[in-house]
Amino acid sequence: MRSYATHDLEAGMIGRHGFILAGTVVAVWALSGLLSAASAANASVFLEDQTWTELRDLIGAGTTTIIVPIGGTEQNGPAMALGKHNVRVRFLAEKIAGQLGNALVAPVISYVPEGTIDPPAAHMRFPGTITISDKTFEQLLESAARSFKLHGFKTIVLIGDHGSYQADERLVADRLNAEWRKTPVRVFAALQYYQISQGAYVDKLLSAGATQPEIGTHAGLADTSLMLAIDPSMVRKDRLAAAPKLNAGDGVYGGDPARSSAEFGQLGVDLIVNGTTEAIREFTAKQQPR
Repeated sequence: MRSYATHDLEAGMIGRHGFILAGTVVAVWALSGLLSAASAANASVFLEDQTWTELRDLIGAGTTTIIVPIGGTEQNGPAMALGKHNVRVRFLAEKIAGQLGNALVAPVISYVPEGTIDPPAAHMRFPGTITISDKTFEQLLESAARSFKLHGFKTIVLIGDHGSYQADERLVADRLNAEWRKTPVRVFAALQYYQISQGAYVDKLLSAGATQPEIGTHAGLADTSLMLAIDPSMVRKDRLAAAPKLNAGDGVYGGDPARSSAEFGQLGVDLIVNGTTEAIREFTAKQQPR
């Protein structure tokens, strides 16, 4: 027959073992959480999420394409935030890089040509718009490209969410490709990214029931719907259909955003991501030695 003292001792040992077991479980759980967080960080396609050694190893393992997303900070009417282009191009660049499988995404370039300051023209007439000269913009793109070349990237892809600097993208790509013709490094101005938003996306919207007067060229249904599909927090939904109707005086050009929807916008997301991915693949395939 066991004594009460023996019983108490066994109970204490079981209690301590249970405490140790519970502590071990907690430690393993915490460690797995940390490993998961580290794994998630390493899985990111964004350059700024990597350490320099992680980046070095990724490039060495074949991740040699870098996408340079170009946005802009400008007025987008009373119903859409100033950072529309920056948020949108970052989101879409991530999707494109994910489809490519061997690409990373550089930090968004958010300072771009937006018109003159004196006198203020175009979007510069509205508070919050930031502009730089075409020369400064081109120099910025060139310096970024030279940095990526130095570190081992072979394909540097420029994607621009704004129409004002599409020609600048091409000029920079042509200039650097001519200079680097004896190297394996090439710059691709993926103008298809913007062209799809102005062409195939508009056609898709029309076939889905939107009208040409609604679609517009800036801050209308097409523009606003894309933002709703990507980040609805950037859109002031209560202002979309409220009276008075938004017009050019409000910074909404040639369209009406009242019927904008995430469903309309998703049509554009899919077209832009798939079309740009295909264009990049075609470009890189042409660079392969034969």
